[in-house]
Amino acid sequence: MQRIVGRLCAGLIALGWPLAAAWAADTALLERGRYLVKLGGCNDCHTEGFAESDAKTPERDWLEGSGLGWHGPWGTTYPTNLRLLVAGMSEAQWLEELRTMHPKPPMPWWALRWMTRPDQRTVYAFIHWLGPAGKPAPNDLPPGATAPTPVISFPSPPPH
Repeated sequence: MQRIVGRLCAGLIALGWPLAAAWAADTALLERGRYLVKLGGCNDCHTEGFAESDAKTPERDWLEGSGLGWHGPWGTTYPTNLRLLVAGMSEAQWLEELRTMHPKPPMPWWALRWMTRPDQRTVYAFIHWLGPAGKPAPNDLPPGATAPTPVISFPSPPPH
């Protein structure tokens, strides 16, 4: 299918149809964003039931956050609904968030910082393209608070 779309765009560009070039660029941008979301493991936490479905969750349900908490010495954290988050942000705000964020475990924030600026932009474009959906994830809880949802518990770190 991707090959057919590519050939169609190439043919339309050759005929001088300028919108075909923009369509081809947007398609490539979204494909790259989709690839990075998949490769980066974003769905592992930010898509409810993704691992349990053997990665077969339909794309229309991706990145809506999760009620499965991650519990450890930091308290309990929940995977954000990225679709709602991005819906309320400009690309510039997204890039600034990636540059400055330092969320609690288990979010591998460093992986997003290590991405190139163009890759960070394509991830934003893909999530934005998915559009807002779902509901906000539960609020994070401080250490000692009991989570009202199922959690995955991390052991305390060993003493140094």
